[in-house]
Amino acid sequence: MGNGAAIKRGARAASGDILVFMDADGQHNAELIPKLLDRLEQGFDIDGNDCKKSPQSPPTPHPMCAEPRPLIVVVEDEAELAKLICEHLENAGMMTQHCDRCAPALRFLQRNFANLLLLDLNLPDASGFQLLAELKQLDINVPTIFLTGNTMEANKVKGLEMGGDDYITKPFGYPELIARIHAVLRRTESKTDFNVTKNVRTTDGPFDFLGAKVHPERLDIEFPNGRSHKIGRKELGILAYLRAHAGVVITRKEIIHSVWGIHADVRSRSLDQYIVKVRSAFEQNGLSLDCFKTVHGIGYIFEPPAPAGAATKK
Repeated sequence: MGNGAAIKRGARAASGDILVFMDADGQHNAELIPKLLDRLEQGFDIDGNDCKKSPQSPPTPHPMCAEPRPLIVVVEDEAELAKLICEHLENAGMMTQHCDRCAPALRFLQRNFANLLLLDLNLPDASGFQLLAELKQLDINVPTIFLTGNTMEANKVKGLEMGGDDYITKPFGYPELIARIHAVLRRTESKTDFNVTKNVRTTDGPFDFLGAKVHPERLDIEFPNGRSHKIGRKELGILAYLRAHAGVVITRKEIIHSVWGIHADVRSRSLDQYIVKVRSAFEQNGLSLDCFKTVHGIGYIFEPPAPAGAATKK
């Protein structure tokens, strides 16, 4: 950093490195902080590495210039193998969470978001197939690569038909494993590029809602009075969910899981604020949402009126 300045790392803490700013005489020097900030703005980390370059053998990225790391849940009961897998994945820039049984893996995935599941087939408490089926039943969709010593073609076919994204047999090479993980992550990212919310995509066509036309691709509502009103992603998701569940009582949790996702930490008050925005948009343009009613202690019910002129069947 010049002028004999030095940055020394102190004790490792939970939040990362503790930085001690010292001058050439070994004295603490707070004046070094602006110089450090200038270096960071120029694209260098605290060790002087250029974050913009890609050297042949890049050092382990420092948190100050590292990209977000995907979380891989490794479900494998062979302790030594699991340790090696986690080490290789972490060296490749990923985060890992190891579970040696299906039950703890299920509990973890119910409470946390994961980018990918690396799943052994034969586990002490259940099979990998059973775990994947239970996750699907709970609407927890995690990209999954089966990792097993079972080479039977029928098992490979079953795993892929159940929704698995890839199937790797033991023994395997770690470069291949890492390449396959990256490939699945890329495919998964491309699939969700069009998602506006969990339940709506930009490729979805316009739909009618109480006489107004909602356009997912434009994120707006076209009202009968000729006005167009821009809406946010969550308001769009709420409208799409109400339209799909008209006439039935829906809970707050169901709306949150559908619009934000099952792992979202969203409070009921936040949902109420978005619903107020939706009501206000319609009221400002001469349409009432009185048919969207609160069911105290449960959630809501959306009961749109029958279309004008609709005949009643007897």
